[in-house]
Amino acid sequence: MKIGIIGLGLIGGSIAKALRKSHEISAFDINKEALTFAIENNIIDKAYFDLEAFLNNNNLIYLCLYPESIVSFFKENSRLIKKDTIFIEISGIKTKLIQDIRKLNLNYIDIVYTHPIAGREVSGVFFADEKIFFNGNYAIINDQNTKTENLELAYSLAKEMGFKNISKINAKLHDQIIAYTSQLTHIISLSLVNSFSNSVDLSHFTGDSYRDLTRIANININLWADLFTNNKNALIDIIANFENELSKFKNALATNNLEELETLMEKAKNKHNKYLEGNKNES
Repeated sequence: MKIGIIGLGLIGGSIAKALRKSHEISAFDINKEALTFAIENNIIDKAYFDLEAFLNNNNLIYLCLYPESIVSFFKENSRLIKKDTIFIEISGIKTKLIQDIRKLNLNYIDIVYTHPIAGREVSGVFFADEKIFFNGNYAIINDQNTKTENLELAYSLAKEMGFKNISKINAKLHDQIIAYTSQLTHIISLSLVNSFSNSVDLSHFTGDSYRDLTRIANININLWADLFTNNKNALIDIIANFENELSKFKNALATNNLEELETLMEKAKNKHNKYLEGNKNES
């Protein structure tokens, strides 16, 4: 199968590496250095430096762009897209993106909204690695405007990439879950780093707990600012829930309520053990 990729960054490059074993992969990117690197390192079979030529030669395209860039791509290039082209987009937010794209009336193409829940604290095709997908999680949005056969196509390709758990879910629930499991965790990591203002060299006083909690503070700022703002309603709600839970610990400490402190810890420990048990059962 011929598969095209627009946006040859970390995820786009990793998709190319994962699928090139069985498919012919071509790519377009405004970064010529990324395309040259991908050709020289056998990540793709063909590089396109002209978008119109790329679109004319591909009917199935992975769209690996930031959410705002996806909308801009369709606004600026809809006249170049052939009828019945299938796009599989892979951004981290869905509700607002789907709403914005529907306003463009692109009824002659089919878009499958998906989210490979994978990544690293680096960016660019230079760090592409299909291993980041192995045994991972992948979400496919059950959108009413997407053809069933294309949902199944996206599912089978995700399986080929190595994903283990592939879930079909509606856009709103996806964004609520991702606000909690991904976006909030990044904000907590960033806030933790920013919360200590003393100029002491922390590298002499930290162990695994600090390193683990702050690992994801090494963030792709442009990408995550885009994700946060495009999912702000769900994210603000989940931040409020977190603030409420944090205040319980603060109040228990302020009132020397050891019993309440232990109750809160026990509740969290039990919920986390249940999560770990679920992961163990799926292994």
